[in-house]
Amino acid sequence: MAFSRSSGILLHPTSHPGRYGIGELGREAYQFIDFLAQSGQKLWQILPLGPTGYGNSPYMSFSAIAGNHLLISLDILREKNLLSDADFEDIPDFTLDQVDFDKLIAWKIPLLRKAASNFVKGSDTILYKQFAGFCAGNADWLEDYALFMALSHAYQGKAWMEWPTEIRERHWGALETPKQELQEEIFLHKFLQFEFFEQWLALKRYANSLGIEIIGDIPIYVSHNSADVWANPQVFRLDTQTGNPLEVAGVPPDYFSETGQLWGNPLYNWDYLKNTGFDWWVRRLKGVLSLVDIIRIDHFRGLEAYWAVAFGQENAINGRWLKAPGYDLFNTIGARLGKLPIIAEDLGDIDQAVLDFRDHFAFPGMKILHFAFGGDAGNPYLPFNVERNCVIYTGTHDNNTTVGWFQDNANDYEKARLYQYLGAPSGQGVAWDLIRLAYSSVANQAIVPLQDVLGLGSDARMNTPSVAEGNWSWRYRQEALTGEYSERLRDLVNLFGRNR
Repeated sequence: MAFSRSSGILLHPTSHPGRYGIGELGREAYQFIDFLAQSGQKLWQILPLGPTGYGNSPYMSFSAIAGNHLLISLDILREKNLLSDADFEDIPDFTLDQVDFDKLIAWKIPLLRKAASNFVKGSDTILYKQFAGFCAGNADWLEDYALFMALSHAYQGKAWMEWPTEIRERHWGALETPKQELQEEIFLHKFLQFEFFEQWLALKRYANSLGIEIIGDIPIYVSHNSADVWANPQVFRLDTQTGNPLEVAGVPPDYFSETGQLWGNPLYNWDYLKNTGFDWWVRRLKGVLSLVDIIRIDHFRGLEAYWAVAFGQENAINGRWLKAPGYDLFNTIGARLGKLPIIAEDLGDIDQAVLDFRDHFAFPGMKILHFAFGGDAGNPYLPFNVERNCVIYTGTHDNNTTVGWFQDNANDYEKARLYQYLGAPSGQGVAWDLIRLAYSSVANQAIVPLQDVLGLGSDARMNTPSVAEGNWSWRYRQEALTGEYSERLRDLVNLFGRNR
């Protein structure tokens, strides 16, 4: 599906400013959307919205559909009288430009619990009917998710593979007792999902009312320690005795890592999925599309062929390629959901079979300008080589910022090639030079990380692949979004016709 010529900004909601330690779905998020509109942007790209665990990675979530309760706006809860002014008297001294997840969780989770308790005590029958309707309408994933989270709490955060056998394997009748004993905790997680969906969908409606669409992100794989794998073990290739994967996901060595990336996610049981009409995937995509307008599928190539590494390996060097039934998958999805607005993340180890697969369904791929200046004039990432049906980026969340890339990663040859290509730098800095290149290209969509708009260096990087700590925590400061940046972006939008 080709998209209209437009532009947007990549920013995860955790990166919004605010005094509560993390970006939320309240005032600052609405102000960011106003900034997008004032800048002539039509797209807001985010990372996966799911609840995160160890490492805080949006790509390792406890659920493929649930939302991250840490994003819930506390101010909105206060407006609903679910929290009081007294609850905000001892706000920790949070760092404004980083998320301290440990400090945040220790303070915010008790407040979310209190809001849930106050919701139960409240007398708003209309709101409670809305809650009941939400639970009924999302029962196919919400019941398992809420029970999974309640059990995780009851077992002190242990992964489901370490739970008692009858609970781990969901023996007949074994879940009835914990469902009764953990009613309060189960309710908490249903309430948090209700509140997240309420707040997120209100924000989405506001963005859409200003002509801005949201590009969501689906990790191709789900976390091993997730409600999805625990509740649907037949969907994944697992050892039936231990619950551990037979093989795990990753990618071979590439630009991002010399030893590859060992993600550790369980691989899909594609035979089972095909025999059941890919129902799990259909429900997953339908659920995510209720929250966003466009879907970027991370590691799209894994739906054509995927890298499988034996469970227990220390890195991803020794693996094997296996075929996936991607054509059957998307034919089935198309028959059930219609033609979907999908962007294919086609970076890394890509062969012609993956390109043919992508083009068969007319999915736009991705082009990264940081990769454009190595090699010769045939480099596929150079602006004059890209096709219209693609999305061009200066960099992504997995790249350094453009300033950081130029200072710390680009070699002398790449720098010289960039200067040759530009002819003369604009005087606005290398980040804006690449923004201009992206906007001027024929690519239908141009997406720029907010860090590049602000001209920030390596300390504002969102993620370094294969590095376990220090990721996903960057935040901008409210005063950074100035009218000057809006005007510069709007001028480029008008100059290069990205307002169609």
